[in-house]
Amino acid sequence: MSESILYSRPIPVKRKVDVFVAGGGPAGMAAAVTAARMGASVYVAEASGSFGGAAATMLIPAFMQFGNGVDFLAGGIGREVYDYIQTKAPECYRNYCPIGIPVEILKLCCDRMVTESGASFSFFTTVIDVQRQGDRLSRVICSAKQGLFAVEAKIFVDCTGDGDLSALAGAQWEKGDENGQTMAATLCGIWEGTDFSRAVEPQSGRLEDAFRDGVFTNIDRHLPGMWKIKDGVTGSNTGHIYGVDGTDSDSMTDAMVAARRQMREYRRYYREYLTGYENTELVISASHIGIRESRRIMGDYVMTLADFEARASFEDEIGRYCYPVDIHSGTNDDKGYRQYAADFKNRRYKKGESYGIPYRALVVKGIDNLLVAGRCISTDRYMQSSVRVIPGCYITGQAAGAAAALAAREGTDTRGVDVHALQSALAQRGAFLPNFRG
Repeated sequence: MSESILYSRPIPVKRKVDVFVAGGGPAGMAAAVTAARMGASVYVAEASGSFGGAAATMLIPAFMQFGNGVDFLAGGIGREVYDYIQTKAPECYRNYCPIGIPVEILKLCCDRMVTESGASFSFFTTVIDVQRQGDRLSRVICSAKQGLFAVEAKIFVDCTGDGDLSALAGAQWEKGDENGQTMAATLCGIWEGTDFSRAVEPQSGRLEDAFRDGVFTNIDRHLPGMWKIKDGVTGSNTGHIYGVDGTDSDSMTDAMVAARRQMREYRRYYREYLTGYENTELVISASHIGIRESRRIMGDYVMTLADFEARASFEDEIGRYCYPVDIHSGTNDDKGYRQYAADFKNRRYKKGESYGIPYRALVVKGIDNLLVAGRCISTDRYMQSSVRVIPGCYITGQAAGAAAALAAREGTDTRGVDVHALQSALAQRGAFLPNFRG
């Protein structure tokens, strides 16, 4: 049993704002920019050294689709990012489809958007605790290079991806399947030297040859592959590390060490087995293991597989999205891979289809002034595996930011927000709300 101590010290209240945003990934950036543009005073605490979230810190190589082939679903903030990258890096651009992420351009885009919005922010700043009075949060406690400090806010928005702020506040949450097992994690990277004119799909039959030849210590048939960033440069989403708990630093530490070792095996596979990759070389691996799944914060409504299958619509709809069910197996076996492959093939939409996202899925159950956006909104596993990708995070982050600004302005809590006014504000900012009648 570990020893416990009682530690107490006074800390300064560094900021008092209308809206506090935890995390500066796609959801947090969208929430902060939207709230600030609507006149709220905003402060963002981001643990890394940039905005951009998983694309910046985990080097996730592709956005996944912004639209359904007919409609641009991530309108507003997502559209601004999409158009900026089209302008600055047209070689990464493919209409409505996954596009490679030019990481440094994305960082600059986010810096500009947040700075010009008027929101204040600090990098290298982590939320470590909260103060709660009844059903309301009063302050968050942050840790930064200069020490601990507190931030007071009227409305708090959790965009940490792992639901850290909500968990610290005592919110209800679920994680993984019925046994708590989560999707496998991946360490992504940036590579150079690929000849795209000759490159073949990495999922080709040569993978089985490499298994027989003993190239891999981990017989993993699920290989998402690489995405083109520019001529000769790719971003990789290769290999899985199983049994990783994204809310436990010891677990992630072990995963990072194992994943870096595994990347050497994939280097050998690409160079020795695949045409067009003979000179491919790893430039850098991500500084953070890519976590697909951790906590799902329970809200006033829990989105489910039934909503996905029904292409559901809601009266309090704040956006619509369309990515397929994409649950990477938590076990390294054929059964897990076959289940993933069947879901990814069969639980996807046709061109023009989408599902609605209700505002209630962002409203944290049991807490009056806390919203959640991004990967950890209120869903079951199936729906989480769809809405978790970057364009989905832009949609929910924008909605949470608008709702937070309205609540702060009107002096109400998150459940007191006029949904019609929220939808109107989102529609004015480009959100895709086909069922809204203004």
